[in-house]
This record gives sequence, structure tokens and C-alpha cells, in this order.
Amino acid sequence: MTATRSTPPNAQSAAGVKSAERALDLMEYLAAHRSGATFPQISQDLGFPKSSLHALLGTLVSRGWIYLDDERRRYRIGVRVWETAQSFAYLDSLAHRAEPHLRGARDELNETVQLAVLDGIDNVYIAKVEADHPLRLVSRVGMRLPAYATGLGKVLLAFLDPADLKARLEGVTMRRFTQHTISTPQQLFERIQVIRERGFGEDDGEYTPGVFCVAVPVRDATGRVVAAMSCSIPRVRLGEGPGHRDHLVNTLTRHCAAMSHDLGWRDGGV
Repeated sequence: MTATRSTPPNAQSAAGVKSAERALDLMEYLAAHRSGATFPQISQDLGFPKSSLHALLGTLVSRGWIYLDDERRRYRIGVRVWETAQSFAYLDSLAHRAEPHLRGARDELNETVQLAVLDGIDNVYIAKVEADHPLRLVSRVGMRLPAYATGLGKVLLAFLDPADLKARLEGVTMRRFTQHTISTPQQLFERIQVIRERGFGEDDGEYTPGVFCVAVPVRDATGRVVAAMSCSIPRVRLGEGPGHRDHLVNTLTRHCAAMSHDLGWRDGGV
């Protein structure tokens, strides 16, 4: 006997979009009703089927996006909305505070300089200043890349608690982007140990062929690594010997130390 799909794929997709639209309509409605709203009021004003509304409210309440006042039986915006807004505000503030340090490093090096934070197993770029070279890195704020394949990402992974790092890597497939990409957890752990000892990370064509990157951590007032700053250049501009690389590392280290100091870190370095 051949199994048949009860709902066509395009119908399932349409149902998913409709559910998402209803969730957004509900959140926007409650945001406009700061004192909250009852189930009958929401159902009447939004015109949702009661069974669908009940299921939607139940899910959003259980996830913390909507709060139910049991005594008054009124629904209102939950704490997860506030937490998400605070996260955005923090990243926006971090990017703003990084700007003079990024510009300072860019002006000294005349190379593209970026700032990224860790999200799961990815690094996400939150700030960037461009060099004026005609040949330069193509990237954008908001871009996310696998942390194991970038200099920035490996620095951010290197200073995690070992248990946290292990949990994040659980079940992750380490895709090879170039012949130089780290492709096993053991290789990553070995590289991370080197980063911890040296205080900076590298990416030599591991994500983009022909691009070399160095990255240095940025710490907050508690000493926790909250971001990393990097400089990426075409390999052809690196030159022979360690001199140019060391200049990149030393320049970034000074500017990361200054940014860490602005964030409250008082250890005298990064």
C-alpha cells in the first residue's frame, strides 16, 4: 500500500505562513494594548478562530513571549520580548563603542577591520570599517559564518568554557570550504589551544581562498570575551616572513586593549 500525503506541500507552506502572520498580528496587537487583553477581546478584535487562537496563545505563553495574568485573565507582552530588545540594544551599543577603535586600526593599517560576536556556532559581524584599497574583503554587517572556519570565530570559540564549547559543537558537521578549512573537532581543539597561548587567531584561506585574517579578543569589565576584532587582507599583500603579520597583530591588540578598557576591563591587556 502506498502512503499518500494528506496535505500538498504548497498548502503546508501556506499554512505555515498564515500561522506566522497570526503570531505577528497577535504580538503587535498586545504591544498596542499595554494593559493586556482578554481572550474574548483578542478573538473579537483579530477575528482568529478560537481553537487556533487558544493554541497560539498557549505556545507563546509557554515560550515566554506572552504573559498570562491568571488573576485577571489578561494576556500581555512577555519578558522574552524585553530580553530580545535588550540583546539588540547591547549589540548596537557594542558596535557603536567599537567604531573609534575600528577606525583607528583601519587608519593605521589601511585594511578592512571588523568586529564580530558569537551566536551559537557562528560568528556574526556587527561592525565594519572599509579600507580604500581597490582589492579588499567583500563582507557586510549582519553576515554570519561558521566560527570554526574564520579567524574571528576561532578566537571567540577559544575563550569559551570548555563544557560550553563541547556542547556547541555537539552534532555540528564541519564543512570544508577550502582545502585549508579545519574539518574535525580535534583539529579545532588543537588550534584553539594555540590561540589561547598566543592571544590571537589566524585564518589563512580557510573560508575564502587567498584571504588572510588575524583576530584578537575584546573583553568586558568581568574579563569575559564578548567580541573579537579582525583585519582581513588579500594574501598577496601579506609579504614574506612574519613581520607584516606581527604588525597586524600588534596593531589590533592595542586597539582591542583600548576597547576592552572602555568596556571596563582593567587587567592591562587582553
